[in-house]
Amino acid sequence: MSDLEANLEHSQLPRHIGIIMDGNGRWATQRGLPRKAGHFEGVKAAKRVITEAANLKIPYVTYYVFSTENWKRPNDEITYLMNLMATRIYSEFDLYQRLQSRILVRGDISLLDQKSKDAIEATQQFTKDFNKITVSLAINYGGRDEIVRSVNRFLQNSNGKKISEEDISKNLDLNFIPPVDLIIRSGGDKRISNFLLWDAAYAELAFYESLWPEWNKEHLHTALNDYLKRQRKFGGIV
Repeated sequence: MSDLEANLEHSQLPRHIGIIMDGNGRWATQRGLPRKAGHFEGVKAAKRVITEAANLKIPYVTYYVFSTENWKRPNDEITYLMNLMATRIYSEFDLYQRLQSRILVRGDISLLDQKSKDAIEATQQFTKDFNKITVSLAINYGGRDEIVRSVNRFLQNSNGKKISEEDISKNLDLNFIPPVDLIIRSGGDKRISNFLLWDAAYAELAFYESLWPEWNKEHLHTALNDYLKRQRKFGGIV
């Protein structure tokens, strides 16, 4: 019996995991490869991790794919990332069907090229009835931007009503997904970088040195074991 299986006898896994996939570029640079190679390997790591999350019956995973700040990167890298998103999202239908994985996108995709938008729409449509695990891809996403867009949605129909926390929550992207329980960041940095700011109010944070392209189910098990050792008080006393 693995450590994770032993812990599961007396603990609960998170319902929603957020993952900051950091270290793709450094992984490639360390191997004398272009940064693009790191992003390509990062997609493979995401597939390995989501496959194991589905096996463990974790219902929601959110991947931080492209942030509102990532537009500051070199144009050739942005072009490659957009093409990678468009081709890989659309080419993994067999995986989605096997895992019964619903794919959704959170963020402002209005700035994406039409090829990426079409791929996202086709993928969301193809997976709309799958219900084993929901994978949300945060694309052109920023936590502050999401909150601002939520407030603006509320203001369109507020009729002068004062805004509440519940109003903001109801107007977030994919508001039916529960708040994130665990945020995992690979690559060694210890910050959440504008990711799920509203929903992360009581999230457990876990930071690891291993670069994202190295990740597999054992890395996920390590993060989940660390999570199961935490005491979540939500402001109260346990």
